[in-house]
Amino acid sequence: MSGEVFHRSLEIEGVSIAYREAGNREQPTILLLHGYPSSSHMFRTLIPVLADRYHVIAPDYPGYGASDMPDRSEYEYSFANITRTMNLFLQRKGIESFAVYLMDYGAPVGFRLFAMDPERVSAFIIQNGNAYDEGIAHSSWDGTRALWADPSEERRQAIVDAGAFSLAATRWQYTHGTSNPERISPDNWHIDQYLLDRPGNHEIQLDMFVSYGSNVALYPDWQALFREHQPPALIVWGRNDQVFPEAGAHPYMRDLNQVEFHLYDTGHVALEEYGAAIAQEILDFMDREVRGDGRPF
Repeated sequence: MSGEVFHRSLEIEGVSIAYREAGNREQPTILLLHGYPSSSHMFRTLIPVLADRYHVIAPDYPGYGASDMPDRSEYEYSFANITRTMNLFLQRKGIESFAVYLMDYGAPVGFRLFAMDPERVSAFIIQNGNAYDEGIAHSSWDGTRALWADPSEERRQAIVDAGAFSLAATRWQYTHGTSNPERISPDNWHIDQYLLDRPGNHEIQLDMFVSYGSNVALYPDWQALFREHQPPALIVWGRNDQVFPEAGAHPYMRDLNQVEFHLYDTGHVALEEYGAAIAQEILDFMDREVRGDGRPF
């Protein structure tokens, strides 16, 4: 069955990258890039639906999910280096063209991949992933901005002491802004918390918090590439998100001419509450914009 999901791994420069894969390799590829604090687990229900018509692949970044978590002395936890690893992963898999689902951390990873070779990206599927200053203007970013300005050990410890990696904070990522929190499985935050609580992982996450500032400096470059290359885009956004608020969704339409735009009455991880609706929007969009005639394979 094309919707059957396989859980695989591939070694990239000594680091085992876990990934989920499904669908027919002869069909167009959809690359799913996860956010913080999750992994490819966030796509567990989406993958089999998309795989009925498309080849789907969802890797875990180093330090996340079932991928290796090398020591910080052996692997640089930055968006530039994780993108490098993901690019090598795609090369090893022989994936030369793909549509990319960009969510949270997946947005800077995906846009960096796009900047490496814009022609290989057939389409964007953007779900609460940012490329504009408007998307990080909320006061919830104040602590992270302070860390960018002062990445000292004292500042890093202050973020830990404030409970950034607590179970309550992880649960908040999934439930805040949802129209009905009872729809959200507690498995999400318990699985993520287990991984966050591994010895050394808090330091890895702090490295990534610091590194996020390097993405903001690249926003103008990405926006210029949007205007030049004009990939079709589907925006499916949880409008009540405080991490990447709705204000960050609208500016894409300044630079991209071909945008399909949907807002949902939910929070940061929109798939948890509106997964079926988003899956159908992705299939319709891919059939029309990537396949070209609007009919399934």
